[in-house]
Amino acid sequence: MGEEPAKVITLSGKTMGTTYNITAVGVPDDLEEVALSGDVEAVLADVNAKMSNWDKNSEVSRFNVSEETAPVEISADFVTVMTAANEVHKLSDGKFDVTLGPLIELWGFGPRKPDDPVPSDEDIEAALAFVGQAEKLSLDPEASVLSKSAPEVGINLSAIAKGFGIDAVAAKLKALGIDNYMVEIGGDLVASGHNDKGAAWKIGIEKPEPGEKAVEQVVSLEDKGLATSGDYRNFVEHEGVRYSHIIDPVTGKPITHWTTSVSVVADDAMMADAWATAMLVLGSERGLEAAEANNSAVFFISRDETADKSAYVTQASSAFEALLKEK
Repeated sequence: MGEEPAKVITLSGKTMGTTYNITAVGVPDDLEEVALSGDVEAVLADVNAKMSNWDKNSEVSRFNVSEETAPVEISADFVTVMTAANEVHKLSDGKFDVTLGPLIELWGFGPRKPDDPVPSDEDIEAALAFVGQAEKLSLDPEASVLSKSAPEVGINLSAIAKGFGIDAVAAKLKALGIDNYMVEIGGDLVASGHNDKGAAWKIGIEKPEPGEKAVEQVVSLEDKGLATSGDYRNFVEHEGVRYSHIIDPVTGKPITHWTTSVSVVADDAMMADAWATAMLVLGSERGLEAAEANNSAVFFISRDETADKSAYVTQASSAFEALLKEK
């Protein structure tokens, strides 16, 4: 008689304004689906209670509305996320910035809808006065305290909290004795071990076409996180001009280069999430330079400047090319 097939549990649900999907392979026999689902939901609820900018009672929201500029104690998870955010901010020359909330709101990509015209240069300058996490925020990881330079400074974790949540769920699965899994939230994911066929997880990177689900590239993942950031699904139009929801925190304006999608493979989903945003702001030219300098696995899809705007060109960093060659 052959070996019993590994116990597989699949879970799905809603979180962080999107959906999650989990496949766990080799689940311990005494762990039932309802118990695992409850554990996952509890982890996600905890992450949202700390990181959600849409929950007015979350830890980050309370920090944002506080007028206190003296250091305040923050949770260990908040320290972890802010430490990672500071690292990506520094290595991306400020293109990743968690204080860009005033710009998101100004351009109509936050809770306010884009009723107004494109912001004036004066309005952008006014918003930029409270943007720049290296200058506007001060983190002391050892003391677990965080301060801001002015009451108006806030933190938006939308480009890194999802990745942290994925990693938090993955850590819970590991703690429950599950070594082979794929955890995906809103298209970003982490994969560990192997799938139910005993092979590495194969993940498709989509073509940047709104309303379509065609695959541009397939990558095998084992013990890695993958995140994609694109400007092709979330944008506003004003007087015939399309404005990306990806805002350059240095200029205060949406990106204007030809790169439309960036996928990053990293050791965990949190860093992949943050770097995908940073690389999309940088664009393929500067992004490739940064990827090579940091040995990062990055895949760029850009509109072809020399052809019809529906045509695309792809570029990959050396580390990403190496991933494609692995079996």
